[in-house]
Amino acid sequence: MAVNGIVNTYEDNSFQKQHSGSFYDGHKIINDPIHGHITLDDFTVEFIDTVQFQRLRDLKQASVSHLSGTLVERFAREQPELEITEDEVKCVKLAGLCHDLGHGPFSHVFDNAFMPLARPGLNWSHEQASEMMLEYLIDDNNIDMESNEINFIKDLIAGEPRSKSRYQDRNFLFDIVANKKNSVDVDKFDYIERDAYNLGLRSSYDAKRLLVYSRVVNNEICYHQKEVYNIYEMFHTRYSLFKQIYTHRVGKAIELMIVDAFLAANNYLNIADSVSNPEEYLFMTDDIIRSIEKSKCPELQESRRIVKDIRTRNLYKFVDEFLVPPELESRLNKDTITSQDIANYQSDNAKLSEQDIIVTFTKINYSMNESNPVDSIRFFSKYNDKESFNISKKKVSYMIPSKFQDVNIRIFTRDSSKMQSVQKAFRKYLSHITRTDLHSNPVVSVPDDYQNSLNSTKRCRSSTDNSNISN
Repeated sequence: MAVNGIVNTYEDNSFQKQHSGSFYDGHKIINDPIHGHITLDDFTVEFIDTVQFQRLRDLKQASVSHLSGTLVERFAREQPELEITEDEVKCVKLAGLCHDLGHGPFSHVFDNAFMPLARPGLNWSHEQASEMMLEYLIDDNNIDMESNEINFIKDLIAGEPRSKSRYQDRNFLFDIVANKKNSVDVDKFDYIERDAYNLGLRSSYDAKRLLVYSRVVNNEICYHQKEVYNIYEMFHTRYSLFKQIYTHRVGKAIELMIVDAFLAANNYLNIADSVSNPEEYLFMTDDIIRSIEKSKCPELQESRRIVKDIRTRNLYKFVDEFLVPPELESRLNKDTITSQDIANYQSDNAKLSEQDIIVTFTKINYSMNESNPVDSIRFFSKYNDKESFNISKKKVSYMIPSKFQDVNIRIFTRDSSKMQSVQKAFRKYLSHITRTDLHSNPVVSVPDDYQNSLNSTKRCRSSTDNSNISN
């Protein structure tokens, strides 16, 4: 969500605006606009009422915990042969609650964009940070939990059993919060429906049906065959959210500026190093922007300037974009389209430098890169719910896409006065690289429709479209 030009993930009042809470029979009850009244168990509230959890400044996590519990409790009730224990139900709920404890400032901007630049080569993800913060939360608040339960929750967050325990053969439990096989999990159920609702995006996808028409077959979660199109609708809704909202070019410009502000402040504030220290990471929230703004020290001067530009809507400018045809995807990548490569193709006296140009690659897919995730989902029929099978998309609809990922190259500039020069250089270089490879071997030519655009006099898109977006 953009607030005064700053993309904001957790630091808003949406919980206060959208939820109301009360206590009944010792349990906390909240009213969620998507899932209705949600009852939080005592052990869930114990985790919520900690500084490690409250750093997120929101309780959206409670909804994922609720859906996790709803699903596993239904399995326990309707399939007693699974012998699901109370401890397993508890751990699944806590995994849903804590799976995003490790998000840094501005969520995925931090782990996907900032960290790779600040600490290149570091094998780090917010899921790893979630495990770190979970251990810190339990230790710091003296929560009584067995080590095998803690490890089980961490594995549920990771989506796979990684250690030998009595849970290692309970594969279906690891499908609930973070499904690594086909990405159909309750986290997706929640955020897709919630974001579509809040943004007014029309969709026929119904998450509640997937919670009802599912069961465990051969140790994995399977779905009733009549829900196959509903699942396709879920992935298409996710695609639409990314296409229309999450990757909006104005939002992307703001994200790029946040990354630059963090990089400029990193040496002084030790932002990237905090991921290894839970006591420091605890305070690494969206508030860091406020800290930068309020500071007077010269070490943060550049970072303050960037933040001020965000506040005053003096944003990096979108220059151009190119939707990569499938036949060119192997040729056009981060190694062959760089800021310096584009600067090398500038017109005379354009005075472009590598610093003027930002190249971004955006992949929008059905959550499993080029693959169709439904191919990895198993279904059952109303006539036999003991056996599972795959369903070919040809048996669902001939209008289901044959390709499941778009790759889009976007070019931005930090200097608005150089927009046209950057665009000309990019188009000139793109025309060149799609005709000759790095070894001067013949390659496929630029598609005719894009070649026409290279030769056109189409003016660069206006930079005045700076409306707020929600992320």
